[in-house]
Amino acid sequence: MFNRPVSFLVAAAAGAATLTAASAPSPLYPVYERLWHFSPFVLTVIFAAYVVALLLALLTVGSLSDTVGRRPVTVGALVLLAVGMIVFSLADGVGGLLVARVIQGIAVGAASGTITAMILDTAPTPRAGGVVSSAVSPLGIVVGAVLAGALVEFAPLPRQLVFWTLAVLYLVIAALVCFVPEKTSPGPRSWGAVARSLRPSAGLPAVTRPVFFSLIPSLIATWALAGLYLSLGSSVLGTVFGLRSHFAVGIVLGVFFAAGAVGTVVSAVLPESVQEWFGYATLASGVLVTILALSTTTLPLYVIGSAIGGLGFGSAIRFAVNALGEASPSEHRGQVFATMYILSYTAFSLPALAAGLAVDPFGLEPTAAVYGIADIALVLIATALGLVRVRRRAQAVGPGNPQ
Repeated sequence: MFNRPVSFLVAAAAGAATLTAASAPSPLYPVYERLWHFSPFVLTVIFAAYVVALLLALLTVGSLSDTVGRRPVTVGALVLLAVGMIVFSLADGVGGLLVARVIQGIAVGAASGTITAMILDTAPTPRAGGVVSSAVSPLGIVVGAVLAGALVEFAPLPRQLVFWTLAVLYLVIAALVCFVPEKTSPGPRSWGAVARSLRPSAGLPAVTRPVFFSLIPSLIATWALAGLYLSLGSSVLGTVFGLRSHFAVGIVLGVFFAAGAVGTVVSAVLPESVQEWFGYATLASGVLVTILALSTTTLPLYVIGSAIGGLGFGSAIRFAVNALGEASPSEHRGQVFATMYILSYTAFSLPALAAGLAVDPFGLEPTAAVYGIADIALVLIATALGLVRVRRRAQAVGPGNPQ
C-alpha cells in the first residue's frame, strides 16, 4: 500500500481526472453542431442528460463508500469513465453523445463525494485537504478544455484522440487507487448493508446542517456559473465574439477554471476572517465585467472578467468544502459530500438548461446577461447569510469564552 503522501497525491489526481471528462467535450460541441445540425437547445439537453445521470448516481451510490470503502467505489467509477470515453469516440450522432454523457454522469456521480472524502481522509492536514479537494475540480476542468481544444485543432483524429487519451489515463489512475489504504474500517459488507446504502437518499448529520443550509446560495451561484461556461460558453465565444479556433475556445474557457484553481490557493493564505468575503466579492465582480464585455463585444474584457470570476469560483468552493469537512464526522463524509454535489450539480444543470431554452426566443447575448445578473443576486444572498452565520457564531462564543 502507498504511504500517506503518495495516497494523497493519487487521490488528488483521481479528483482532477474525474472532472477533466466534464469539460473535454466542450471545444468539440461546435464541431458536433456543424456535423449533425443541432441547435443550442439540443446542446443543453446533452449537457443536462449528463447531470441527470450524475444526480441519480449521487442519490444511490453517492454514499456507498461509507459502507464498502472509498477504494472500490473510486476504482469502479474510473473504469466506467474509461468506458464512457470510448463511447464518445465512437459517437456518430446525437444519440451516441447522449449515451456517452449518461455513462459519464453515472461515473462522475459515483466518484464525486467519494473522492472528495478520500482526499480529506489522506490529507496531511485539514487545511491541505480543503485546498486540494477544492482545487481539483477547476484544475481538472481546465485541463480537459485545453487538452481537447489543442487536440481538436492540431492533432489527427480530432473527434477521437482526446477520448482515447483520457480512457487510458483513467485506467492508469484506477490501478494506482488500488494501492490507497482506507483511513477507517468500512462498515459491514453484507448484501443487506450494501442494498440499504443504494436506496435513493440524501442526508446530513444534524451537526452539519446549519453550515450546509447557510452555504446553499453560494453553492448554487458558483456551480450555476460553471454550468453556463461549459454548456453555452463555446457558443458565446463563437457567436458573440466570433472566435473560431477550437484551441482558442479551449484556452478562453480554461481561463475561468484555471483562475478557480488559483482562487483556492489564494483563499487559503488569506486571513480566515476575509476568506468567504473574498470569494463572494471576486465572483460578483467577475460576472459584472463579463456582462460589460458581452454588451461591448470586447473579448479581452471577457477574458479578464472570466479570470476574476474564476478566482471567486475557486475561493467560494474551497470555503464551502472546508467548512463542510470541518463540520462533518469522518464516517459520514461520503454522505455529506454526496449531498453537497447533488445540490451543486442541480445548480450546474437546471439553470443552463433554462438558458438553452431562452436562447431561441431572446438571443444568446441577452440570455447570458440575465443569467449573470441572477448569479450576482445569489452572491448577495450568500453574503447576507454569511454575515448572519458569523454573528451567531460570535454570540455563541461570547467575549469571555474564546474558541
